[in-house]
Amino acid sequence: MSSKDSTWRRAAFALVLAVSGCTYSTDETTPSPSSLEALAPLQRQIQMFMDQGAVAAVVQIRWPDGEWSRAYGVRDLDTKTPAQPTDRVQIASVTKTMTAVAVLKLVDDNLIGLDDPVNDVIPEFTAALKPPGPISVRQLLSHTSGMPEVNDALPRDVDFRPVLSRPLTMERGIQLAGTLPWTASSVGSFAYSNTNYLALGLLIQTLRHKPFAQVMNEEVFEPLGLKNTSLDRIGPHETGLLHGYVTLRGERIDTTDNTFMAGSPGGGAVSTVEDMNLFMAGLFQGRALSAASLREMKTTPGFAPYGLGIWEHADGCSIKSRHEARGSFWDYQTVAVSSDDGRYQAAMTVTTPPMPTELEDESSEDRRELLDGQIESTLNETLDRLCEPAR
Repeated sequence: MSSKDSTWRRAAFALVLAVSGCTYSTDETTPSPSSLEALAPLQRQIQMFMDQGAVAAVVQIRWPDGEWSRAYGVRDLDTKTPAQPTDRVQIASVTKTMTAVAVLKLVDDNLIGLDDPVNDVIPEFTAALKPPGPISVRQLLSHTSGMPEVNDALPRDVDFRPVLSRPLTMERGIQLAGTLPWTASSVGSFAYSNTNYLALGLLIQTLRHKPFAQVMNEEVFEPLGLKNTSLDRIGPHETGLLHGYVTLRGERIDTTDNTFMAGSPGGGAVSTVEDMNLFMAGLFQGRALSAASLREMKTTPGFAPYGLGIWEHADGCSIKSRHEARGSFWDYQTVAVSSDDGRYQAAMTVTTPPMPTELEDESSEDRRELLDGQIESTLNETLDRLCEPAR
């Protein structure tokens, strides 16, 4: 399953999708009239997503004077149960930002340094991947290791179901990526690779002497109050869950079962928009990491707007940047945004219209990237409007 996060081509595509109806649910929070005015364009944009065929959309916005949540569409296309703002979704690479916090806690606890090599620390790292030289924790976190992308080693058959039926464990992912060349010339430049975070998951397990999921619960989810976030496998019959869909040769396929990604440090978390906002608030209010580690996390060297597990985005209300976690699967698009001071958050997941994977139709990747970019811009524009009175 694709979980590539693209930031370079989003604005370049135009798309018209099929029209469908929608329903929505809201929480009990009643924003002020001025806040409602600021939220109106967001609601119109989400309605556009629904009119273009999205199965569901869930969103939560938080600002100093209040919060607002809403769900549109349905949990699944069989029962057509209305979606709820509290529904859980697969958040794909938003997981990486959470994993990065667990890694930086290793640094805070003096178990390893950011610039220490991991070659002899991570099991099978050297034997399986054959790195061209020393690779540091920082390079893995920032996608500057040059490590091959594990997804490139998976079969490219149009019928993706056999691939998704087998778990991509950290160990298996490292072995698969090791079948691809890792050249010295690739080290030091930004190149997004899910394999980096599989290696970091193994690093966490090795240094904490505990399973990765247990560490995430103890070090990240529980301390920040994320009550509905887990790395567990989910099944299509669970309640309170948004279902994802793709098509295969014209047949609609429910792809909610997360066997392939469950437990992955690169994309295996299931969460809610509320929990994603709680995570971002706790992180940028300084309740997750030391000031030094948070500063390192936000630093974006080079041309790529990416720090240590976090994307950067301009803030229309501050000279400081906003920070984003982004996740993209075939069937879900997720963005979580926070102001630098942690006072403003916005999170949204859209369950994409059922469409082919790029294995069957290459243009579908462009459609998903466009949707991802629209979600990102919509959330940031909403936060710009909410903070305007404070300028």
